[in-house]
Amino acid sequence: MKNNLPQWHDYDMGNGVIAFSTTRKGGCSEGNYAAFNINRYCGDDPAHIEANRTALCQRLGIGMAQLVVPHQVHAAEVKQIGRDFTEQPAVVRDELTDGFDAVMTDVPGICVGVSTADCIPVLIYDAAHHAVCAVHAGWRGTVQRIVVKAIERMRAAYGTQPSELTAAIGPGISIDHFEVGDEVYQQFVDAGFEMEPISRRYQKWHIDLPECNRRQLIQLGVDPQRILSSGICTYAQSDMYFSARHLGIDSGRIYNGIMLTPHRD
Repeated sequence: MKNNLPQWHDYDMGNGVIAFSTTRKGGCSEGNYAAFNINRYCGDDPAHIEANRTALCQRLGIGMAQLVVPHQVHAAEVKQIGRDFTEQPAVVRDELTDGFDAVMTDVPGICVGVSTADCIPVLIYDAAHHAVCAVHAGWRGTVQRIVVKAIERMRAAYGTQPSELTAAIGPGISIDHFEVGDEVYQQFVDAGFEMEPISRRYQKWHIDLPECNRRQLIQLGVDPQRILSSGICTYAQSDMYFSARHLGIDSGRIYNGIMLTPHRD
């Protein structure tokens, strides 16, 4: 089976960390999964998925047990990955990460990540406590303030302080293309969001999910100068990044990963 190493958009988040979002380039998947997809829950050929996972691990210089890809459910639960995670059988690792939309770790050499295809990925690095977190913030997770909950979990587990964090907002659907019904708009209103900065009304409402998550980070105390933004709209750039709204749900997913390097630089 022919396979190429994945190509990715990376984020300069400082020393001691690697952070990235994969593109559709590299890999061996076909059709709407072409070419680089490692998500097992979207209908891709299992053989292609495993080959692509192997290629990603090769590029990262880690084993398959060090690659964390949770089964997400659009909720707001956060999973902490400890040192014993890699010692578990593959089936147990899958069970341990089933139902989580954010994963965090302070263990070097473990790549935690989330899958997206229009939803907003947020990667978080705590250099002071050498810990990382990957967050999947679809509109449901955004309404539930999953980014805030993830940082609160990091604070409890690692002593994380928001003012010391660096964050990256990865590829996701832009306000121009994220049209929602009145019922979705109302859920943001009911959750207490200030709607004017994050929404526009055309024929229907449009919501700015990247900006909504950026504002949550700032409100929690993250320095705006330390919030990186890819500026990539998955819908508009579906030739390079997977977009469920553009390609359909039976298509691949971007993997947004962050990993502490084994040794501090």
